Amino acid sequence: MENKKTKLTISGGLKKSFKDINDQKNQGKKTVIINRQSIKSAGKSNYAKVSGYKTSSNNFKKVSNFKTNFKVNNSNLGISDFEKRKLAEQRATKRFKNEDDKDKKSKLGTKKRDIKLTVSRALSDEIETRERSLASVKRARQKELKNVNKEDNKENQKPIKRNINIPEAITVRELANKMAEQSSNVIKHLFGMGVTVTINQTLAADTAEYLVKEFGHNPIREEKAEEIIKKIKDSRTENLKNRAPIITVMGHVDHGKTSVLDVLRSADVVSGEFGGITQHIGAYQIKSGDNKLTFIDTPGHAAFTEMRARGSKITDVVVLVVAADDGIKPQTVEAINHAKAAKVPIIVAINKCDLPNKNISKIKNEMMKYELVSEDLSGDTLFVEVSATKKTNLDKLKDSIVLQSELLDLKASFTGIAEGVVIESKIDKGKGPVSTILVSNGLLKKGDFFVCGNTWGKVRAMIGHDGKMIDQAKPSTPVEILGMNSSVNAGADFLVTENEEKAKEIYEFRSQNSGQKNKLFAKDKATLFEKGVNKKELNIIIKSDVQGSSEAIKNAINKIDHNEVKPNIILSDIGMINETDVNLAKASNAILIGFNVKPNREAKKIAEEQKIDIKYFNIIYETIDFVEKNLSGLLDPEIKEKVLGSAEVKKIFKVTNAGKIAGSKVTDGEIRSKSKARIIRDGTVVYEGEIASLFREKNSVKEVKNGFECGISIKDFIDFKEKDVIESYVSEKIERTI
Repeated sequence: MENKKTKLTISGGLKKSFKDINDQKNQGKKTVIINRQSIKSAGKSNYAKVSGYKTSSNNFKKVSNFKTNFKVNNSNLGISDFEKRKLAEQRATKRFKNEDDKDKKSKLGTKKRDIKLTVSRALSDEIETRERSLASVKRARQKELKNVNKEDNKENQKPIKRNINIPEAITVRELANKMAEQSSNVIKHLFGMGVTVTINQTLAADTAEYLVKEFGHNPIREEKAEEIIKKIKDSRTENLKNRAPIITVMGHVDHGKTSVLDVLRSADVVSGEFGGITQHIGAYQIKSGDNKLTFIDTPGHAAFTEMRARGSKITDVVVLVVAADDGIKPQTVEAINHAKAAKVPIIVAINKCDLPNKNISKIKNEMMKYELVSEDLSGDTLFVEVSATKKTNLDKLKDSIVLQSELLDLKASFTGIAEGVVIESKIDKGKGPVSTILVSNGLLKKGDFFVCGNTWGKVRAMIGHDGKMIDQAKPSTPVEILGMNSSVNAGADFLVTENEEKAKEIYEFRSQNSGQKNKLFAKDKATLFEKGVNKKELNIIIKSDVQGSSEAIKNAINKIDHNEVKPNIILSDIGMINETDVNLAKASNAILIGFNVKPNREAKKIAEEQKIDIKYFNIIYETIDFVEKNLSGLLDPEIKEKVLGSAEVKKIFKVTNAGKIAGSKVTDGEIRSKSKARIIRDGTVVYEGEIASLFREKNSVKEVKNGFECGISIKDFIDFKEKDVIESYVSEKIERTI
């Protein structure tokens, strides 16, 4: 049923002022003020006629509300009827709007008149609001979905507990990455603890473990490399069998150690050693009946202390070779101390017993000072008198070694993971890093992964002591292995690992720890320079054939001590001299030493172009002498003065061309022309210079003897006074040596 527009018509001769109209505008929306001269009571019929509504309950209520809100003002003011009717229509229209009209207005009008803007519609709020665009609706929906997803993520997001592996040392950045936390949060937490750190600063394992717990994760301490190695070693207890003894031959230089070994091996190693002096550790294996004996030959020169110490640590029996004609020497005593420190038995082999000037009883008596008492003197030390040249009593020496090894009951595992010690290391031109390994336990096979010192690698080839290729090595077997990633220091531990990953893990751990040990820490930076003495330095570059020789030369050079000069080894490495070494020597003004090595073609060419002298040596003490000579050249020469004579000034003469001349009488020695002179006045030296000229009876002379008078002129000095003493002297430079 369509709703018809209602129209309210009120007649009457009312008059109203504009002031009252403004008052009506300030009234409520449902309030209508009508001014009449006389108010007549309105009945139901009149009410219905005025309202124009049908008699329904809703309409009746609205009309009744309308009626009750009428306010009648009797004031009769002058206003037109048109204005009164229009005002009443506007108020009545607002009040009689219903919900159906609102629903109808919300739809788009079909007629042009319906959407036309009029003053009535503008005042009656009939203008429809603008509908939202589709893009606005889409954005609102996306925003709503985003807020919903964010709330869901917050509900589902729970802290993840991770297992964090903690090494012995870790930086703040690495720890934050492992915990998946921001580095700034970790640093902020440490600041709260009173610890000031940077993102690259290293934290101790205990601190890192505490931080991991604070951030809600599970810390797991990584095992040290030493603990892993110990577990591997402790796990081998099966298949223990008797192994061959390891015998180290020690003694003083030129006492015949290598000659004795040559006879035992039926070889000639001495002829291959420069100067007849052993420069390296050599490992050999020989057979004595059913038994195998592994011999290690160590150098006897004073510079090879480290080699002898290593030889005594990896041995079972020490054979101390003493020359019958020379007796006990410093290196002999050192060898005894090394053997005692390693707690290994000693067998004394007195060599050169075929010489006529031998004195065996003296040697035995001197050995008693070092608690080595022979069996014929009621002791327990085996003494064997041998001769390498005559080949006498060598079998007796072998039997003594076998007997001593049986008493020791030497056993080792012949299966499982192998371990050993590096005897010698070098860099071969064609093979690369090569190391001599003495297997002490387990079975070493070709293709095994290993860790050795601060490097790791894979056994790609094994060469026996006789130069033949082998596929496996049992305990007490010396082998030369190829496959190391870099050269290693002699004396380093050699251990086979389960796989490549384990070898890399141990290698990385050792590398980190070695880097931290090299750091310098000082409580106060000012203390770093307190004891500093300005010494002249001699830069040295050393290239040698094997690691042991390089180490021995380095130690011997570092022992050279002087108050004014010192050696500075900027590089000590093994292998051929290359162009990098030559360029380094040029840049650092260093001397370049090659020990048993030669330069390659490029290095030799660069050295000739840049005029760099490369010194080659084959014997270690010649190398040390060369370094000492160069250090002596850095010392300032000693200046020694020699007084020739003195003369006393008697009178002063003025000469036109020569200036002032001191007429003097020689009182002591002689005065020489062009010699140095000093002027002494009242016991104080007032000037030092040179005698420019010397005159005797108007003649220029070279010298004036004691008791004669002469005229003396001093270069750049004319302030002579009577009774001054002129002293003539010469300076001599004396070269100093270390």
